[in-house]
Amino acid sequence: MLFRKFKLGGGQASLQTKFFLAFAVLLLIVMGSFAVYVNTIVVHPLREKTENEMRLAAAKIGDQLNLYVDSQNQLSQRILSSKEIFTLMPTGDSSRLSVEGLSLNRKLREIMFQSIGPSMNIEDVAIYDLRGGLLTTFIGTSGNPSSLLPFLEESGSDINWNENGYSLYRPTSNRVFFIRAILNQNGKVFGYMAIQLQQEMLRRSVAAGSSGSEVYVIDYDGRTIYKSNPSEGATPDFDIPTSSLNGVSVNQAGDYVAYYRSDETGWTTYTVTPKKVVLGPVNSVATLSMLLIASLFLFSAAYMYFSARSFLLPIRKLRNQMRRINYSNIDTKVETPSSNNELLQLSESFQGLLDRLQVSIEREKLAVHEEAVARNSALQAQIAPHFIHNTLYLISIAAQEGKNEVVSEMCKNLSDSLRYIVSSPYEHVSLTQELEHTRDYLALLRHNYEDDLEWVIDEDPAFEEIRLPRLVIQPFVENCIEHAFGNADAPWRIEIRVKLYNGLWALEVRDNGEGFSPETIAHTLELIRSTESSGEDSLRETGFGGMGIVNTAHRLQLMYKNRLFFNMYNHTDHGGGAAIQIIASLTEDFY
Repeated sequence: MLFRKFKLGGGQASLQTKFFLAFAVLLLIVMGSFAVYVNTIVVHPLREKTENEMRLAAAKIGDQLNLYVDSQNQLSQRILSSKEIFTLMPTGDSSRLSVEGLSLNRKLREIMFQSIGPSMNIEDVAIYDLRGGLLTTFIGTSGNPSSLLPFLEESGSDINWNENGYSLYRPTSNRVFFIRAILNQNGKVFGYMAIQLQQEMLRRSVAAGSSGSEVYVIDYDGRTIYKSNPSEGATPDFDIPTSSLNGVSVNQAGDYVAYYRSDETGWTTYTVTPKKVVLGPVNSVATLSMLLIASLFLFSAAYMYFSARSFLLPIRKLRNQMRRINYSNIDTKVETPSSNNELLQLSESFQGLLDRLQVSIEREKLAVHEEAVARNSALQAQIAPHFIHNTLYLISIAAQEGKNEVVSEMCKNLSDSLRYIVSSPYEHVSLTQELEHTRDYLALLRHNYEDDLEWVIDEDPAFEEIRLPRLVIQPFVENCIEHAFGNADAPWRIEIRVKLYNGLWALEVRDNGEGFSPETIAHTLELIRSTESSGEDSLRETGFGGMGIVNTAHRLQLMYKNRLFFNMYNHTDHGGGAAIQIIASLTEDFY
């Protein structure tokens, strides 16, 4: 539907479509952020927590097996703590059925009974001679190997056997033996002891942390010490890095394998957990989150579509009315009935905009008229015949005296002044241009007043950013020349100072002449205020003086409106004189 509306609109989407698409993008961002949040804050930590629990479970099984094996190690140490056992062990072949063999068996059983007592966590204890032949057993349980020769032939590569003197031996799938060498303090071997581990105790140790997972215990040489389901086939080949002591990996079937290698026994405990068991809670959370996100998205999209359609209907009506408004019917009253308060305010604001636009048009007309009249007045005073005649007269005198450089300079200044005055009369200029024109004007006057006229004009590259109407500063300077220095003693000094601070610019033109009379100051400021408030074109007097100041101030007010401060006063610095001060905002405000 959205694409059909876009096509019917000639390639331009409707306001409703743009509104919907804009919020749809925002909704997608929010939903995407929510999905990332769920994956980062919920799913990923939950997966890490599950894997960490698997590592801890494998470590717990390994620790339980370590405790059980350590208890067998302590049990064997108690038996070997009796020194009599070393004297009883035969040094050669002996028959168990002879009188000596029967006596030996009885004495060895007594030593084991005194050391072990009625132990309930083992199946049996058997003692073998140096060649691995069975001498006697503690209980006589079936399953004890008749000979340890197969183990002794393989024990040379057993790290645990070589380092600690004991090892684990699993001749069948349901029999595990703790085998220790019977040796004295000097390291002399007299025989071997085999403790048959209780399968139930192994299962209890494994069940402490298996949580339904398949458990395998494998020694250094890859021999299976224990597996939770003996009826299964061969032990899987776990491709685990030998440098890693514990961790979690995924096998080819996708099942999670947690492993833990014990430093004490050298056994590695593997727990194999199906993928669906490990990731079941994680996938449930992820699925519920995605369903929630999809549901929220569909609901939000439908809600935004119908809300945009209902909300933008009055705006369409207002837009159609706006299209029908032109210069000839700009005073048309806009009517947009709606129960939405914001739309009512929008309608009222638009009507206010039309009213202000009407006022602005009238003010623009007045501003253009005021600009033209003020400029014409300035031009008439600026290029008055006596000024041109005096300037040309001074040029002719300098030419007769052979002052070619002076003639060239005066002609250039006069040319620059006339070009600045007559070029682009309605275009605003920079403060730098105004100051340069004023400098040219004063340079022409200096040839008439010679050393009696002095001036100081501030310069700064930042002045280029300040905009103001053309011919603003010169009328104030000309007012000084015409009215301030009539009865004042030379030298006559004019200072033009400019300051920038806090987003404002301030211009001050001061002289060391006679100053304004209090009546002139009050009358001129009153004219400026009355002209600003009334906006009437009733103050159109020619010539400079009070009215020249009023006209110039009025032109600035047309540009800066209420962001302009104008003042004139008499100062007491360096003997006194008059000063005119202008402060305005640096922000331009053109119509």
